[in-house]
Amino acid sequence: MENAVQAGGCLCGAVRFEVTGEGSNPHSCSCRNCQQHTGAPTVVWMEFARDQVRWTGTSGVPATYRSSEYSSRAFCAVCGSSIGAIDDAPTVALLVGSFDDPVQPAFAPEYHSFEDRKPHWWRVASTACDEASLVCSGVNTPE
Repeated sequence: MENAVQAGGCLCGAVRFEVTGEGSNPHSCSCRNCQQHTGAPTVVWMEFARDQVRWTGTSGVPATYRSSEYSSRAFCAVCGSSIGAIDDAPTVALLVGSFDDPVQPAFAPEYHSFEDRKPHWWRVASTACDEASLVCSGVNTPE
């Protein structure tokens, strides 16, 4: 997947992106910023170097909101879809759900950040899923 191009974008299509090459640091997160940015109890991220990301939609770069001392949350100003985070370091962290093909094995989280902030009823996979079926046995199933 070294030179592979992957695409994604927002709900309305105004913000689109293409990433070239492999991402890094796939992880899930339940911090309060992620929860409020997306409305979800947990999100999954994949990080890319800034020069791997090209904004291709009619809106160009996404709108941003400065959410911390080192990062801005990225979203579509037209439809409001969360896209990711653009860090001051040359890193763009994209929400896996914003990719056109979000179920790729490479997106499986390697760890979970802020597990203490996830709701007690939400169980997050702590190990990799079965790559053949992309099914995580025992995750988010009634006890």
